[in-house]
Amino acid sequence: MQTQLADFIRDTPDGREAEEILRKCVHCGFCTATCPTYQLLGDELDGPRGRIYLIKQVLEGAEPTEKTRLHLDRCLTCRSCESTCPSGVHYSRLLDIGRHVVDERVPRHGSDALTRRVLREFVPRPTLFGAAMKAGQAVRGLLPKALKAKVPEARAAGAWPTARHARRVIALAGCVQPAMAPSINAAAARVLDAIGISMVEAAGAGCCGAVRFHLNDQDGGRDDARRNIDAWWPAIAAGEVEAIVMTASGCGVQVKDYGHMLKDDPDYADKARRVAELTRDIGEVVAAEADALAAALAARALPAQQLAWHAPCTLQHGQRIRGTVEKLLAAAGYALTPVRDSHLCCGSAGTYSILQPELSERLRGNKLDCLLEGGAGMIASANIGCITHLQAGTGTPVRHWIELIDARLAGQPV
Repeated sequence: MQTQLADFIRDTPDGREAEEILRKCVHCGFCTATCPTYQLLGDELDGPRGRIYLIKQVLEGAEPTEKTRLHLDRCLTCRSCESTCPSGVHYSRLLDIGRHVVDERVPRHGSDALTRRVLREFVPRPTLFGAAMKAGQAVRGLLPKALKAKVPEARAAGAWPTARHARRVIALAGCVQPAMAPSINAAAARVLDAIGISMVEAAGAGCCGAVRFHLNDQDGGRDDARRNIDAWWPAIAAGEVEAIVMTASGCGVQVKDYGHMLKDDPDYADKARRVAELTRDIGEVVAAEADALAAALAARALPAQQLAWHAPCTLQHGQRIRGTVEKLLAAAGYALTPVRDSHLCCGSAGTYSILQPELSERLRGNKLDCLLEGGAGMIASANIGCITHLQAGTGTPVRHWIELIDARLAGQPV
């Protein structure tokens, strides 16, 4: 795609990156066929190719409008288009650049601006969010339906094993997961302990930065990344840990991008690159020890249970991890049912379910139909947002897959 960027961005880091991305696009339209919002709305401007044209026009000097912003807002950033693209167009990075420019040119007002500000300032603060979640769970039965859907039932985390192995990894607690599902990291710690790896959390680490970054507070997102790097670096520098483990695939795709996010920061570029290199999804870590896991499971024979696997977009499209968790679940005795349109987003997408509730609910309904039509009695996923969003639309239990492996190791049905 030929470009002629305007003076305001041409010779900036964002401009150079945007131009490189735009020039890779060959207008083929393969991305449109796999875009969830295009499938729902049938509008070219609500698909990746149309949004690329909108961003290109703005970067070439055209004045954006609220309509421009609306089409960009409707994008889930699911990155299904990136998995489809034969030319390697890094659409998600172009979208970040485009959204930032459009938000500066077309300021938000009223409830839209307020909601986004609250999300940026409230969600990434674990102490504040945790207190609110605990209060919400205490009166969950009295909450309005829409709010109740965002407040999962409290579940005990269970014991966290003592760090006793020579092999050690650091896990990110994150911002919402400790309050919404503390059982996930605790289950991961128990599974890793059973295969000879101790998992710990580092004091001082918090939100991965995705919430702020994708709500156009990119500086705030980078500050979150720097804080996490500072929390992890002493153990990394001392050679005490072999990996930084992510149990939320949304956090994983963000932390694996730290090297890019901070590439222009002379104080953090090298550290950020090293952190990104060390970052592993929990599925990658467990799969590397498949033999040890099989040995630990050998004495825990349980009846096969039908299970539907929902691969989060951040896992299959963002991190390009496919088939790994499915093999682990099958090895643990779960019978995975076929899932139609497994590449499509469930509609959670970070804060999307709050900012675009109508589209989000339509996507969730479609996804649940696909997940449950095979007769599964349970759904597994790998991201707290997907888990909470799907659970709000069904009575079928939805769990993180690592919790299911943990249950098998304990000889317990879920």
